[in-house]
Amino acid sequence: MALDNMPDQENVNAVRNVEEGRIESHVYTERTCGSFLPSVTFAQKVVAEIIGTFFLIFIGCGSIVIDKKTNGSITHLGVAIVWGLAAMIIIYSIGHISGAHLNPAVTLAFAVVRRFPCTHVPAYIGAQVFAAISAGFVLRLMFGDVAYIGATVPSGSDMQSFFLEIFVTFLLMFVISAVATDTRAIGELAGMAIGATIGMNVAISGPISGASMNPARTIGSAVAGNKYTSIWIYMVAPVLGAIIGAISYNMIRLTDKPVREITKSGSFLKSQRSSRSGSI
Repeated sequence: MALDNMPDQENVNAVRNVEEGRIESHVYTERTCGSFLPSVTFAQKVVAEIIGTFFLIFIGCGSIVIDKKTNGSITHLGVAIVWGLAAMIIIYSIGHISGAHLNPAVTLAFAVVRRFPCTHVPAYIGAQVFAAISAGFVLRLMFGDVAYIGATVPSGSDMQSFFLEIFVTFLLMFVISAVATDTRAIGELAGMAIGATIGMNVAISGPISGASMNPARTIGSAVAGNKYTSIWIYMVAPVLGAIIGAISYNMIRLTDKPVREITKSGSFLKSQRSSRSGSI
């Protein structure tokens, strides 16, 4: 049965069940131009995560490799900007398909706060790790073993990098929770906000911890570059930071309406269109 054929209350309840993971979203269909079209299937979401994560790691770690190979032509700040832009572009490209997690820590954090089905977690994480390792080996094939393919290694003590990774991933997940799940957020600017946060975090923490924020990103470079120094930091700290960030935002959230209502109250583009039409 299509959503638009349900009574209003049943429609709202069905949407809420989909968003909270109690019902798979792909079991519903939408009426478009007089025909029934299936929504995005789970397999398509997994493929989108593979593509998105591959290019995030390929571009981000590629900027590190090329910067090293060309004696600093990109610069550290340039690398940070590249990471932020890559994340922003990919979020706008596949966010509407898979949610553009691109990161096992993000996937786990969403599952903990019940904004992502636990049954989907293994497939998402498997896709992200596979894509990251693939991107790492493609970079190694193209450029050789340069800078350990962007491996994340502490420049100071392990504890310093451990807590720094917790802090920067906390901030990243806090921003993601705010712009991607809150009904009052301006959804169209989510990619910009998340990309800017990643770029800022890389600029600040890159010289100290490598600015992973993403276990898959670390695994990809570690396997391709054969560099496993203190890898435990990047498996544990980002996950802890992301979970704490998601829980923290949930604690200050003032509403928990269905995500579909974002389009009614939090759309920057729609508000602009409304203001223009009202002035004509």
